[in-house]
Amino acid sequence: MIAQAQMLFATTVSELEALIRRMNSGEWDGKGASVASELRKALALFLEENNRIARLSKEQSGVAYDYALDFDAARIEIGRRLACLRDAGGG
Repeated sequence: MIAQAQMLFATTVSELEALIRRMNSGEWDGKGASVASELRKALALFLEENNRIARLSKEQSGVAYDYALDFDAARIEIGRRLACLRDAGGG
């Protein structure tokens, strides 16, 4: 679902860029200000959604605070420390 949202976002950004190019070329005389305002609102909404998608994607892949958690390495380290405690305790 995240991949679909990212694809939709990329497509929409391309369409918005095309609309901005048309507006800058003078194709929308008279309506340019209102169109520009609507485009800015749409772009802000899409950027907000893109940030949400990126955050969900990070959470789904196990990234926390901009680094990925390595559960295998953590498991090995816990095992190593438990073995040290067993050896030190004599039991």
